[in-house]
Amino acid sequence: MARLWSFSGRYRILHLTWFAFFLTFVVWFNFAPFSTAVKADLGLNEAQLRTLAICNVALTVPARIIVGMVLDRYGPRITYSCLLVFAALPCLAFAAAQTFEQLVYSRLALSIVGCGFVIGIRMVAEWFPSREIGLAEGIYGGWGNFGSAGAAFTLPAIAAATAFLAAGEMNWRFAIALTGIVTALYGVFYFFNVQDTPPGKVYERPPSSAGMEVTSRNDFWFMLLMNIPLVGILGVIAWRLTKVNFITSSQMYIIWLLLAGLYVFQAYNAWKANRALMTGQKRYSGEDRYRFSQVALCELAYVGCFGSELAVVSMLPTFFQNTFGLTAALAGTIAGTYAFMNLIARPGGGFLSDVIGSRKWTLAATLAGTGIGYLIFSTAGASWWLPLVVVTTMGASFFVMAAEGATFGIVPLIKRRVTGQIAGNVGAYGNVGAVAYLTIYSLLPEGAAGDRIFFQVMGVTAVIVAFLCAFLLKEPTGSHSEEVLEPAVQKAPVLERRRD
Repeated sequence: MARLWSFSGRYRILHLTWFAFFLTFVVWFNFAPFSTAVKADLGLNEAQLRTLAICNVALTVPARIIVGMVLDRYGPRITYSCLLVFAALPCLAFAAAQTFEQLVYSRLALSIVGCGFVIGIRMVAEWFPSREIGLAEGIYGGWGNFGSAGAAFTLPAIAAATAFLAAGEMNWRFAIALTGIVTALYGVFYFFNVQDTPPGKVYERPPSSAGMEVTSRNDFWFMLLMNIPLVGILGVIAWRLTKVNFITSSQMYIIWLLLAGLYVFQAYNAWKANRALMTGQKRYSGEDRYRFSQVALCELAYVGCFGSELAVVSMLPTFFQNTFGLTAALAGTIAGTYAFMNLIARPGGGFLSDVIGSRKWTLAATLAGTGIGYLIFSTAGASWWLPLVVVTTMGASFFVMAAEGATFGIVPLIKRRVTGQIAGNVGAYGNVGAVAYLTIYSLLPEGAAGDRIFFQVMGVTAVIVAFLCAFLLKEPTGSHSEEVLEPAVQKAPVLERRRD
């Protein structure tokens, strides 16, 4: 990584890709800085506001699974470009919304943009060697995740600066629409400036994109078990929408029936993808096998770290406003310090995963730190000195983002040809965690007591998953290999020198 700032070869791809991810996060979290303004402008109540926070991460769950399959088949270049262009549509719809129902529909559509993370994981994995994969993925994820902080820092200022267009009121509509337009333009730019793989390297595709490939019969049943929460959490969202009278109980039951059908359909596709294995027509050699338990533990780890990050980012500006009596701009700025740590913590977690010699223990230690950080943060109250709040926020977030970097220091090394699907499932579990946490938060009493329980739940969950990883996770084979890239790709450094 010595030539990180050269902007040539694989480093150019890394920079263009993390910025694409950055923009998807700006779009994904462009509502959080304006939650109180939208609430006042459209006359929403607290239950409706919390429901919008859940909708913001709802469809990311199936979207990350689907995009993982599309990605492995068509490649990250076209997949990412299409997603970036799509982002403009729900942004413009949300900016023009006049009712709660319109806000919900557009926010559900916007939640699809959150699947962008999965695409870049495969792109970066194609361009970087295994011994650098943790740091490279950490830079991609961390600098991209900073988009939520970028939204918190800049969008209120843009809205205030353009208030003259909205009769002197904070112009949140213009700010949100602008994020979608900029992202779509970058999508076109990205398409014409990246490649799926380095010169001479073949893009590996799974034999079937209908479902994830596994390499043992027990793993097939284990995979079906772990797929249940991915569909079940959508049923939780439907239940939550009945609580704000968005849908009726009858409609909720119909949705549950459709979700059950979706799970059966998903299981059938998984059977098609693994039919030869399950009928005994195919057996995998030892070097071609991988353990699905590695995927499952990474999924749970992502619940503990990224799931909690999504939940906290969605509520933190409002928490600071209500707890410490801050203005929207100041609360958004302080809340942005939580996501600010992505710039160093997530690459730091990936870097530690690369150099310590044990990716397993790096993940377990950072998850334990995540849990302890949230438990400390649960004691925050109005009597706290404001600089202490900032330091505590940044300290807790450091371990959260480092755990994310450590998780994806492992994911690309499990099985290369299904990296997109593995990353999609692990990423989707992050959203499962976010929806679960935000649903719990919506059921808690308003005020300090509810906030304290919310942080305690996330803290205890992270500590439990840390113990599971410490005792059950296996070290990825060849995770610290000195091999730079496959032989055919070793021409890449020569190409970089010519570009210099």
